[in-house]
Amino acid sequence: MAELLIRSLDGTAALRRADRLLREVWGTRPGDDPPLALDLMCAFAHTGGYVGGAFLDGELAGVAAGFIAGDRSLHSHVAGVASGARGRGVGRALKEHQRAWAADRGLSAVSWTFDPLVRRNAFFNLARLGARVVAYLPDFYGPMHDGINDGGPSDRLFVTWPTWAADPSPAPDGAERGVVVVDESGTVHGHDGAGVLRCATPADVEALRTAEPREALRWRAAMEDGLGGALAQGYEVTGFTRGGWYLLARGGEK
Repeated sequence: MAELLIRSLDGTAALRRADRLLREVWGTRPGDDPPLALDLMCAFAHTGGYVGGAFLDGELAGVAAGFIAGDRSLHSHVAGVASGARGRGVGRALKEHQRAWAADRGLSAVSWTFDPLVRRNAFFNLARLGARVVAYLPDFYGPMHDGINDGGPSDRLFVTWPTWAADPSPAPDGAERGVVVVDESGTVHGHDGAGVLRCATPADVEALRTAEPREALRWRAAMEDGLGGALAQGYEVTGFTRGGWYLLARGGEK
């Protein structure tokens, strides 16, 4: 069984290797924006921010970096795991290391953003970790040309994960209950103020961006209208299913 070690990174050589790994994870091409500029990563590490590396049998397999926010939380700006190390607990170990790092410094939570269309990330963040959705942020970063993002609107969900958080509840197996606001075809529906809602996600939006970019953009608009609209109306995300549905509730409904 491979040995997994998580530690903070510093020094030019280590941070350059971290920069290369992030570029590999994102598939960054010449002329693309890097996931995180190397000079900023160096600044984070030098001024008390977080830069962590995950090592499998001594080889760098994952990187996460962030900064201390004004509300005394750690904001995780970027995290990536090498393709050959996925499914081996590296991402979870990096997030746990971030939470422990934040707790040791008296910080209240770890926050980050993710693309609400990417199903595997939603499941990991909400069902596996138990992070809480705070806001839907339309086109938060502006156009991004970095090998993963396609230059379209960069909508994000902003989540927080308290440093004292208990283990999350098990992910629900289905999404049979609740009014559908976005169905599995990416069509938006009204909900008439129903107490419980559900919102579908595409099976693989990253492949869709390559094969059918217009369809990916249609899903983006649907997600902003359906999920973003519901959050703006006071609904809260209460879970994410294995089948790719956001579950939302309002007024104490579950």
